[in-house]
Amino acid sequence: MRKLILASFVLTAACSHKSAPPPPPPPEVAVLTLRTQPVVIVTELPGRTTAFRVAEVRPQVNGVILKRLFIEGSQVKAGQQLYQIDPAPFQASYESARAALERAQAAATSSRLLAQRYKPLSEARAVSQQDYDNAVAAQDQAAADVASARAALETARINLAYTRMFAPISGRTGRSSVTEGALVSANQATALVVIQQLDPIYVDATQASTVLLHLQRAFSEGQLKKAGEAQAEAKLILEDTSPYPLTGKLQFTEVTVDSGTGSVTLRAVFPNPQGILLPGMFVRERLEEGVNEKGLLIPQRAVGHNSRGEATVTVVGADNKAAVRVVKTDRAIGDQWLVSEGVAPGDKVITVGIQAVRPGSVVHPHEVTPDELNPAAAAPAASQPQK
Repeated sequence: MRKLILASFVLTAACSHKSAPPPPPPPEVAVLTLRTQPVVIVTELPGRTTAFRVAEVRPQVNGVILKRLFIEGSQVKAGQQLYQIDPAPFQASYESARAALERAQAAATSSRLLAQRYKPLSEARAVSQQDYDNAVAAQDQAAADVASARAALETARINLAYTRMFAPISGRTGRSSVTEGALVSANQATALVVIQQLDPIYVDATQASTVLLHLQRAFSEGQLKKAGEAQAEAKLILEDTSPYPLTGKLQFTEVTVDSGTGSVTLRAVFPNPQGILLPGMFVRERLEEGVNEKGLLIPQRAVGHNSRGEATVTVVGADNKAAVRVVKTDRAIGDQWLVSEGVAPGDKVITVGIQAVRPGSVVHPHEVTPDELNPAAAAPAASQPQK
């Protein structure tokens, strides 16, 4: 009986051994071998458009507006007449000043001739020296009167010319603050009309001073290189998220940090021939600031986060074992991350199949290229949105 039970146990164990399933094969994963490549550093900044030039047209003489010679909102050229102030009182002042000049010139001629007649008589002692000196003094005084009358005539001419108000710059006009019949005064606080030159147009963007310091440090340490000797190029994203078709140039960076926001202002200039950009529009400016000659790019799908919120990637070692590494991501580049720490050129990063991989497990890697991951990917350009 005991032999029968033992035989049954051996038979059962043999059957169990034969039915045990084989171990599963290593999971297949897609890996990307990291390689350094030049990456253009592009910073995305919030900004607003500002007119290239602004002229506030104000009267320089008192008077009544007779005519408005432009259409509100239209394009005007420099030197084009905008308003006509009643010129009648200024024309009369001009005529009076001209008559005063002619009278002064006649008196000067008489004084000059008298001095000329007295000179030989004084030498012959036919007249006293005092009379001759008085004649010379009268001649000089008459010459001074002529100069004063000429200046008064010029003042009258200028005031008469000021009755015709011209556009100081070319640009687009705003609404007029006066109509025909309005009384205006010289140098009044309210402008009659504002002219703004919109082609080209400025875009003022703000950048945190900490970011500016980081970029300066990267340039000084050789991590970044200048994109070129010329002015940095800039592109715009409009309020409706559509790209502005024309490229601008960075003009200057403000030398003072705003104490309230801790940011500096960067001004770029953009061509605006179609008048798409208007003053005060909110835009986002993409500014090329440098080139990272040894950038490492990792697809965003390959980057996860651990329980502490740190960015991590899974790499495959020489023994095909998976290992998790903590990395430092600097900025987004389309659907990729620019990584500065945690990985090195030649590392194989798992991009597809991460969910089936455990740290330390053996995997079956399959090499892929960046084009296979994203065939429509454009040339890398780093961007860093600023809020």
